[in-house]
Amino acid sequence: MDAPTSPIITPSIAELDGLRAVIASDLPKYLANLERLVNIDCGSYTPAGVNEVGRWTGEYLAELGAAVEYRPDPGVRLGDTVVATFSGQAGGPRVLLIGHLDTVFDPGTVAVRPFRLEDGIAHGPGVTDMKSGLLAGLYALKALIGERGGLPFERLVFVVNPDEEIGSPSSTPHIRAIATEVDVALVLECGRANGDIVSSRKGILDTRLHVHGRAAHAGVEPEKGRSAILEAARIVTDLHELNGRWPGVTVNVGVIGGGTRPNVVPEDCTLEVDVRATSREALEEAEAEIRRIAEATEVEDTTVEFETMARWWPMEKLVRSGRLVEHAQAVAQTLGFEVRDASTGGASDANTTSGMGVPSLDGLGPIGGNDHSPAEYLDVDSIVPRTTLLAGLLLAIAHDPEILAWRKDRS
Repeated sequence: MDAPTSPIITPSIAELDGLRAVIASDLPKYLANLERLVNIDCGSYTPAGVNEVGRWTGEYLAELGAAVEYRPDPGVRLGDTVVATFSGQAGGPRVLLIGHLDTVFDPGTVAVRPFRLEDGIAHGPGVTDMKSGLLAGLYALKALIGERGGLPFERLVFVVNPDEEIGSPSSTPHIRAIATEVDVALVLECGRANGDIVSSRKGILDTRLHVHGRAAHAGVEPEKGRSAILEAARIVTDLHELNGRWPGVTVNVGVIGGGTRPNVVPEDCTLEVDVRATSREALEEAEAEIRRIAEATEVEDTTVEFETMARWWPMEKLVRSGRLVEHAQAVAQTLGFEVRDASTGGASDANTTSGMGVPSLDGLGPIGGNDHSPAEYLDVDSIVPRTTLLAGLLLAIAHDPEILAWRKDRS
């Protein structure tokens, strides 16, 4: 793709001040809704709670004028994917917003540590990842619609998925289908603890290696056995030696399971492996080497099966994604603060859209940290400026003729 050449056009101070005033006036409602949503147990495998949050979100979007669909999980294990579509000005940009409903926490977590607000910091399961980002999307759209009488896009689709924390297995087909027809994708994960937005993420391969051997009595006739654990130990060592072979690639065997009793030569052993890489090429090379290591068995008569559990291609910083970064930085500067873009190791739905070649930007939610832990927190003072940043970024995208021109290149 050619580097962008046209100048960045930033919404006026008056436009941004108007958005900020509306969003600031809504802060008490935002916080009340944040408490409401955080206090719902909605782990990925708690579909009733996920759908409770999803129905609330869908109703809010419908009140803003969206056509809302609830698309059930084909496997009937997870919650529904909420797809809200705003139709507007013909010939305008097409935007995809993505948020998620689920958390990583088990049922009962809310009873132990419900939402609380202390000294300007909000706490609770999912307060940052990502109830605050979800609400930022809603209130940014509300402010834009209120200030302008509608959205300045041909189409804006807000996908709110039920399963991001487990790799978006049910929602990814919906995201991919919608992403084929949009110009940009914005993902509402929280900003980094220092305020950075996210322009690139590592890709992830989650794989399971099944090592098969032969059982035998370990004390009477061990020579008849073929130890799957011994072969697995060799594989673990070889896999960890891959760290450092390629820049930005990490390999970790995080789970091992095998054997039945101390006096039995183990017939089976399973390894679960996390592989991360900054580029698709490096991830593919690492996968090929892992397969080679698995196949190069040293314990006689053992075999290894390679199972891919999940895969996310890296969110690489596309040239056009860089233009979105420039827009975000220009809006932030007008609002009186700075943002930088950063790379991070965790995956999100932005990996999916970026991997398809869609200019994508992530980390646009409010600022917080310690995700996936009891110490998760949200900086309340960041809510208004970050939600205004999101609204301003959407407005900047709507006014950028170069973004409209991208569609011709993709078609």
